[in-house]
Amino acid sequence: MMSLQKRLNRSLTLILCVIFVAHWLAADWVIRTVAEKQMATRLRHDGDSLLDTLTNDAQGQLHFDSFHIGSVYNQAFSGHYFVVQIDTDVYHSASLQNQRLALIPITTGQTRLYHYTDGPKHQPLLVLERSFELFGHQVTINVAEDLTDIDHDITSIRLSYLGLTIMVLLSAIALQSKNVKLALRPLNDARKQLTDIANGRQQQITVSVPSEIKPLVNELNRLLALVMRRLQQSRTAIGNLAHALKTPLAMLFRIAEHPVFAAHPELQQQLQAQNAAIHHCIERELKRVRIAGNKQTHMAFNPYQELTSLVQLLQNIYTEKQLQIKVAAPDLLIHYDREDLLELIGNLLDNACKWANRHINVDITFSEGLIITVEDDGPGLANLDTELLTQRGLRLDESVHGHGLGLAIVRDIAEFYSGSLHIGRSTRLGGFLATVHLPLN
Repeated sequence: MMSLQKRLNRSLTLILCVIFVAHWLAADWVIRTVAEKQMATRLRHDGDSLLDTLTNDAQGQLHFDSFHIGSVYNQAFSGHYFVVQIDTDVYHSASLQNQRLALIPITTGQTRLYHYTDGPKHQPLLVLERSFELFGHQVTINVAEDLTDIDHDITSIRLSYLGLTIMVLLSAIALQSKNVKLALRPLNDARKQLTDIANGRQQQITVSVPSEIKPLVNELNRLLALVMRRLQQSRTAIGNLAHALKTPLAMLFRIAEHPVFAAHPELQQQLQAQNAAIHHCIERELKRVRIAGNKQTHMAFNPYQELTSLVQLLQNIYTEKQLQIKVAAPDLLIHYDREDLLELIGNLLDNACKWANRHINVDITFSEGLIITVEDDGPGLANLDTELLTQRGLRLDESVHGHGLGLAIVRDIAEFYSGSLHIGRSTRLGGFLATVHLPLN
């Protein structure tokens, strides 16, 4: 779908173009109308001058005297012409050079202003025709003026005004585009803050927005708070449930060891196996909420800083082994959930610390995705164990004692991010090797 800014710019530009074209056409019509009205006024004055030359003699005859008419009507094809008709007598201006104008006859008392396209030398003419009765005679006076020069002037004015109109239009489009961009800036800021929320850099939308979209932002903030609270409640509930089940489970372990079951070793073995399965599930969920239970979620993750603290913690826990843990990780923020990555890397390192003799390497790279590699110098896995651990659908905690539960959690987190977990033997240290690849989220 087209962006809101592009849609507004396109629609406003179209509206401005329509308005400016209509304005230019209206202005062009006004200019031509004003020019023709001025010409019509001049033709009317010339017609009045022609009328003043008519004289009535003693016999009641009207005579036309063109001696006092302006010299422009005596110059050949000057662009100013007249035709005076008294009853059946017709008088033409000298400027017509014996050419005739095929004029439209009108009735007495009528006045007509019209364009005549085929004047002398094909000149376009504006003609003012007046007919009236004077001293009992039918008089018709036609005065015409060439439109060629005025058409050239109007065309020049029209082009100049068109250029000015285009300049104003482009300026208006640029200004309204800038205004739309400024008006939509709060939306862009809100979008950036949503990206920051998705990447874990903040929890709510705090940018000031127009009143029209304020309810939408408030609703988004409410939903974000609700999701955060539900996630926290779910993690807390899982942790509480796991802790609540530990006491009854301990009681079941003691019951399974009661002498009454000694006579039924198969039943005792089944009961102990089921108790062990329940114990694994409880420990698994407790590990999931151990770190995230009392902290905020969706914070960005700095591998170098977090691993420095985590390595120090594990070295203190496994102090008797005097472990040497080498870390190669970028010192930058990557936008994965901090708690998920702490849980994932923590389980991999915890397994490595359990089985390593002394050396552990942790490598983290980040380019098109996140690649986490943890290897140790412990006994590693046999080929059969490796095949079992990579079988789809097989629970890792049922495969190899000591690696299973932590790797099960690692696998679940990797699959949640559409990533993968690969295990094998380290070529550098000779022990267990786990590699997790997480695509860009």
